[in-house]
Amino acid sequence: MPLKIVRNDITKMNTEAIVNTANTLPLVGPGCDMAIYKAAGYDELLAYRTEHIGEVPEGDAFITPGFRLRARYIIHAVSPLFVNGSEGEESLLRSCYRKSLKLAKEKDIRSIAFPLISTGSFGYPKEEGLRIAMDEINAFLLENHMLIYLVVFDEKAHDLGKRLFPDLEEYIDQNYVDELCRVEESISESTQLRDRILRREANQNAARRSEKGKGLFSEKRRKQVDYNRLDESSAEELCYEDSIDEASTYDDSILKLESELEEKMKHISDTFSQYLLYLIKEKNMENAEVYKRALVDKKTFSKIKNNMDYHPQKLTALCLCVGAHLNLDETKDLLARAGYALSPSDKTDIIFSYFIENEIYDMIELDIQLGARGLPCFIP
Repeated sequence: MPLKIVRNDITKMNTEAIVNTANTLPLVGPGCDMAIYKAAGYDELLAYRTEHIGEVPEGDAFITPGFRLRARYIIHAVSPLFVNGSEGEESLLRSCYRKSLKLAKEKDIRSIAFPLISTGSFGYPKEEGLRIAMDEINAFLLENHMLIYLVVFDEKAHDLGKRLFPDLEEYIDQNYVDELCRVEESISESTQLRDRILRREANQNAARRSEKGKGLFSEKRRKQVDYNRLDESSAEELCYEDSIDEASTYDDSILKLESELEEKMKHISDTFSQYLLYLIKEKNMENAEVYKRALVDKKTFSKIKNNMDYHPQKLTALCLCVGAHLNLDETKDLLARAGYALSPSDKTDIIFSYFIENEIYDMIELDIQLGARGLPCFIP
């Protein structure tokens, strides 16, 4: 695979070159920059930068020896500081990847490790930074051959990975079974509603039978009454009055359920495209934030949005379920509208199910977990 996401310390990558997120001036910044300087030899690398390189504008790149690193070279990408996204940051970030890859090609480098440039202390949003990295790296790989790693390493991601691993393994073991031997027990929504309505009618009938007893006992008196001292008739009336309150509460729940079901029924014939857009709107999200979180390119999402009969590939559909923060039921419903289902005999489906069920909407971590098990990743 020419492009792969890994969780590692970039200073320990066994590649011919690694990429650093550098400053415009010969100054060492926090995060990736500091880690690489320390691992390479702080004084030697800084002296080389000061003497041979000097000031470099944002979006440009330069190359230095690796000094004490395993990597022979360090390519320093002068990273843009994220302000608000409208100050030319995207153009500068794309330039960092292009010029870094150009330098690597000129040096005949066959393997290189990138961090997610600018997404640390420089403040670039991680999902958008990853999308740009993928765009530029894949464009380069269309015409060139090089083994390229995107290295993801921060304490939050590292801790999440360690917590996920044993739970995810257990989840896979429990769910990965032969589909022919799997018996799924389910009750349709309409059947559940029918049972609830029947129970409601039973309560209402009981309440009507007790109508003659309404008003006999005030709320205050009911709280003070001693059931042991009531005659049989009065106790029965009091029980019927309680059933009226229970029926009323139950009515409210049923009405709410019916209202939700009615809203869903309006979309029962929606296509994948229509239902996805409905869910996005229902969750008060913007289309752009969903497809960016899902790591789906704008062109693909436009096809889905503008053609109500368009069916994306299953992996794309799954990524959009994560990007839209759907729960498991919503995911199954949306996938079904494109002719897909979550299979208990497909490990990729099981891993997506685990992340969605546990509300872990982190596409980078998901890709790493797929790769760790030798499964096809959604990042090409």
